Amino acid sequence: MLDSFRPVLYINDFDFHAVDALIREAVNDENCVVEYNNGKGAVHFKTKMPRHERVPEQPCSARLAKFLDEYISDLPKRKVLVLKDVHGEIGLPEIVARLKLIAERTMHAPDYWVPVIIVSTVLTIPPELDKLITVFDMEYPSREKIEDTIKDYANSYKFLIDERTLKELSLAFNGLSDFEICQILNLAYQNGGSVTKEDIPLILKEKEQAIRKGGLLEAVVTELKVESIGGLKMLKEYLNRKAIIFKNLASALEAGVDMPKGVLIVGLPGCGKSLAAKVSAKMFNVPLFRLDIGRLMGKYVGESEENLRRAIRQAEAAAPCVLWIDEIEKAFAGLGRSGGDGGITTRLFGHFLTWLQEKSSTVYVVATANDITGLPPEFLRKGRFDEIFSVKLPSDVERRQIFEIQLKKRKQNPKKQGLDIDELVHKTAGEKGIAEYSGADIESIVKMAVESAFIRGDREGKECQSKVTQQDLLDAIEETTPIRRTMKEKIELQEKSIGRFQIVDASKA
Repeated sequence: MLDSFRPVLYINDFDFHAVDALIREAVNDENCVVEYNNGKGAVHFKTKMPRHERVPEQPCSARLAKFLDEYISDLPKRKVLVLKDVHGEIGLPEIVARLKLIAERTMHAPDYWVPVIIVSTVLTIPPELDKLITVFDMEYPSREKIEDTIKDYANSYKFLIDERTLKELSLAFNGLSDFEICQILNLAYQNGGSVTKEDIPLILKEKEQAIRKGGLLEAVVTELKVESIGGLKMLKEYLNRKAIIFKNLASALEAGVDMPKGVLIVGLPGCGKSLAAKVSAKMFNVPLFRLDIGRLMGKYVGESEENLRRAIRQAEAAAPCVLWIDEIEKAFAGLGRSGGDGGITTRLFGHFLTWLQEKSSTVYVVATANDITGLPPEFLRKGRFDEIFSVKLPSDVERRQIFEIQLKKRKQNPKKQGLDIDELVHKTAGEKGIAEYSGADIESIVKMAVESAFIRGDREGKECQSKVTQQDLLDAIEETTPIRRTMKEKIELQEKSIGRFQIVDASKA
């Protein structure tokens, strides 16, 4: 990029030591590099010692402007300017004007080559400089480089590490910088005097903490297990297969197994889509992160795309993990229509699709959608997701399972309490055998019944002793209006639209 006369590079990264090493490699001659940072002002790039005596009362913007003036005058010049932590100043008119002048001369003036490298943990691009700035991404270390780092660490602290453990650890460290890897290795070593496969949960926990700080992804803590899902047999079996691969990634990749990409789950509200996303992370034994694409929308030019890029980088830094995108059709609702978002939705969708197609990281995407008709056809093409499942209102067998799961969850014992689950299943069957109640409806029925039993027990002076009766449950069913009645037209339309696509039924084996 420097050799091709890119005038301004912006490196959005926190590891200034790694950035300096990259600059040395690119420029070759350190004497050609001049550094300015807001802490010390103008410094020598190699030693970081101040080049001039600092004037304490002088504002940062004035010091930066004076520094840039030195490289505007007296042509010709051949220098590389490295500006660190100046994100608060580069949008000021006096700084913008100077950077534009330096950039234009670098591109057009003979015997003048002064590219600017801005290094900051905060990405701030003034509109006036948008076309002149190229955002440069620091690449994460490769698997081979991570393995070398771990081996070097083991050698320096004189402990052995076998090849299989090395590969498992390198997968867990994937998406972290050298700095972060060394920090976590130090923590693991202090815990046990070595670094082993047992430290992988610690590594994933540290990565999860880093994601929380990013603010674009929400870390979801869940204790749900596969037994928490009633029905959806086909989907559960499918996720179990993927879980075996995720738990043995190094061996699976060596055996030629493709890296799992993700799954799209479509269907009616309250039928287990979100539950399946949460359970998948527990099955894979990896962290779960939720991406709200609405949170990515920014008010500045290019901010939304940059937020999506950062969110994807954060997810890949946390890999292996599950990335849950809930109600994805709402995120891209305006796609293809002329609207007031300036094409932001289209650009976000294109970026997201490209990442889904080409990603090789251990980020497993679980996307859920209520209405598949809101998604463009290219989103459903094979290669984006490993499989697409549809969830429907639960059958008789599935409603039985859901009643039993929800009662057990609330400390109720159907056999001991003489509860007739068959009657409950029959009462929720709907007219003409057409399913009416969703899993969320059944959960609401059980919650209401347990609440009624508790209140009755309190009134009778039997604090927390009263158990749910059959009548409590039947009364709750009578008071509950099922989803098919409240959303009849919408549900019928959705069922017809799902039927037009060849989608695997999540319930059938």
